[in-house]
Amino acid sequence: MSFENLKRNRDQISKLIQAVEATSGTTEKKSYQDDRLWKPVIDKAGNGYAEIRFLPAAEGQELPWIRYWDHGFKGPGGQWYIEKSLTSIGKPDPVGELNSKLWNTSDNDNSPERKQARDQKRRLHYVSNILVISDPSNPENNGKVFMYKYGKKIFDKIMDMMQPQFQDEQPMNPFDFWEGANFKIKIRKVEGWINYDKSEFSSPSVLGDDAKLEAIYNQLHPIQEFLDPKTYPSYEELKAKLHRVLNIAEQPMTVREQVSLGEEMPAPEPRQPVTAEDLSANNDDEDNTLSYFAKIANGD
Repeated sequence: MSFENLKRNRDQISKLIQAVEATSGTTEKKSYQDDRLWKPVIDKAGNGYAEIRFLPAAEGQELPWIRYWDHGFKGPGGQWYIEKSLTSIGKPDPVGELNSKLWNTSDNDNSPERKQARDQKRRLHYVSNILVISDPSNPENNGKVFMYKYGKKIFDKIMDMMQPQFQDEQPMNPFDFWEGANFKIKIRKVEGWINYDKSEFSSPSVLGDDAKLEAIYNQLHPIQEFLDPKTYPSYEELKAKLHRVLNIAEQPMTVREQVSLGEEMPAPEPRQPVTAEDLSANNDDEDNTLSYFAKIANGD
């Protein structure tokens, strides 16, 4: 879609909401440092502030966001498992299968098996293109287009704007060039956790004239690469790494296991209503769920 087509056929909020509903019931590069990714800076007290503008979908992409899952945990021998989940692209994932097995081993929520399943749960991430309006910690970023990786709490705020709860509130598409709004990221540390509750959208405003908007549009990054199957290891590679990290002795697969490799996991029995996929429902925001990833980046 060209810029002129974008202007004439702007995304409808209903279309975006339908896309969320359709996926409610689904690439990151191996490097942990990607200059195209922006992240707000948090001070020693756990506070941070920045102002950004979510941008529309790039040409050839239906939605202005993508979502994917990953796993990140340390095994008993100190090795890390940090990989995107194959469930992001609609395929079975060995960690998800193991977590389902662990969870269904016991009815006791405090059992070691269920604790391990929680520690290994998949983490939900969203990625969108943004324009940095104000980055007080790194003012050189102001006016530049980046990809922004964020969690469910911020995405919920986006949905609240597109689908308001009260009659006196008008729906607003935060990704729209002309009628969207800047987003003020306000970060606090609450009971030891990074908190985004104070973050909010400003009043709707035009981001600029057509020349500026077209220049921004031409800088959008291809966020769809986060879902490119070519960037995902195979099931067998992930399973081998998982076994190395957890010190699981490799066992030959039974005929049943071989047949079920490409099938979906069966639903749990009624006495065990929670599955490994359900463990991701209450995942924290990006900074909380991946806080320990910083150890890897720093070589710890």
